[in-house]
Parts: sequence; structure tokens; C-alpha cells
Amino acid sequence: MESPAPSRRGRGRPPRSAADAAAPGARDRILEAARAEFAARGYEKTSVRAVARAAGVDAALVHHYFGTKEEVFAAAVAPAGDPAVRGIAEVPLEGTADLGERVTRFFFGIWENPATREPLLAVLRSAVTNETAARIFRGFIRDRMMARLAGVLDGPDRELRVQLAASQLVGTAMLRYVLRMEPAASAGTDEIVRRLAPVVQHHLTGPAGQPEPADRAGRAQPGAQGPSGGGSSGSGLSGGTDGSGSAGSAGSAPRPSTVITEPDGST
Repeated sequence: MESPAPSRRGRGRPPRSAADAAAPGARDRILEAARAEFAARGYEKTSVRAVARAAGVDAALVHHYFGTKEEVFAAAVAPAGDPAVRGIAEVPLEGTADLGERVTRFFFGIWENPATREPLLAVLRSAVTNETAARIFRGFIRDRMMARLAGVLDGPDRELRVQLAASQLVGTAMLRYVLRMEPAASAGTDEIVRRLAPVVQHHLTGPAGQPEPADRAGRAQPGAQGPSGGGSSGSGLSGGTDGSGSAGSAGSAPRPSTVITEPDGST
């Protein structure tokens, strides 16, 4: 009597006994391992085998649950960002007087929360080299965060202003959490917010091309004497260099006196 032929299984599907043995909690372990691997190494340097090894399962089981590496990535980081997305809807946007501070504090609050930092770190680290990561990050920044901000602003350029504000936040997050550049990486969150919020506020509500106040920029005020003595109050009109009271040219250096020496040494 011939033994029955073994049943064929789909590509990437482990034998039923192996799948059943690994089933309890396996899917969640794979997602957790994938988030950690992608956050630490980025998309390009993370492999399905590395994810499987970190989760304690066979690589075939990863393919069975999620398919390709890109699908593993999307499944690991997209739903994990939901708390951040929900949080955006809870940020009070009524009134624009301190909008920059509210938005900046919310943004870095997400990054300081371990539950949301890891998936966002995985996305930001991978967005430069992987279109799936870039699409997820664009969705978070543009469709959720920037769209809501633009909705409370006025003016035809409000989308550009929101993008410029977002560039300040994302750039600082890149330096602080991905590149770990000091002193930004170890600075307190309150200090980061305190220094960055006014810049975000200006992009959101300030006029374009507003000149910096002269006293803050270090420029001389009207009537003040410049460093070379060439200001209106230091023009040299108060007296000559020889004390004679004759007026020299404004800001001119004193002329050296000429001494004539006779052949016998007398002057």
C-alpha cells in the first residue's frame, strides 16, 4: 500500500506543526522585534532573518505572517504610531498666541515617550532610503500634523509656513534622536522647547522677512558712535588732536608731527 503523498504548502508557510508550536504570541513577538531592529539599524540594514532571530522564530514564520520585508516594516511601524496620531487631535489649537510652544511641546513629548519613540525612530531612520518609510513619515507629518495646523491659520501661504515650522521640528529630532549629536542629544526637553518654540511660532504666525531688531542684532543705533569713532557724535568736531580746538575731518586719525633735524643735531 502506497503511503499518501505529503500535502503541499504555500511558499513561505512553515509546516503546520511548527506554526502551531510558535503560534502563541509569535506574531506580537515578531512585531516587537521588527520595531526594535528597524529602529536600531534602519530599513536597509535590517533583514527578515535578523527579525526572526530576535523574535525567536524561524524566518519562514515571519514570511507566513507578513510576507516581504517591506510588509513587515509597514506592519511594525504604522500601527505603532497611532498613539502619536491620536495625540495630534488632542492638541488645543484655539488661538495662535502660543501655538508654537504647544505644537513643539507635543512633538517632543511624542519622541520622549518610549512607546512612540521607537516606531518613529524606525521610520525617520529609514525614510531617507526607503519609499515605504518615507510614505509613512509623510503621512504622519503632512496628512495628520500639518493639515490640522494649516486649518487654523490664515493666509494663502499657510501650508508653506506650516512646512517650514515642521522642518525645524523634524531637523531637531534628526539631530537629537537619530544622529545623537551633542549637546542637543542630552539637552533637557524643556530647554529644547524653550529655544525652538519661538522659531516655530514665527514660521506659523510671523510676517515673512521680518527684520531682526537692531539692538538684538548688534547694529548701531542712530546717533551712537561706531567702533571706528566715525559716528555722528564722535566725528572729531569737539577739538583737534593737538588741543587747539581746530576741527579735523570726521573720524580721521591724528596727523603725526614733522620734526626737522639739523646737521649739528639741533631741532
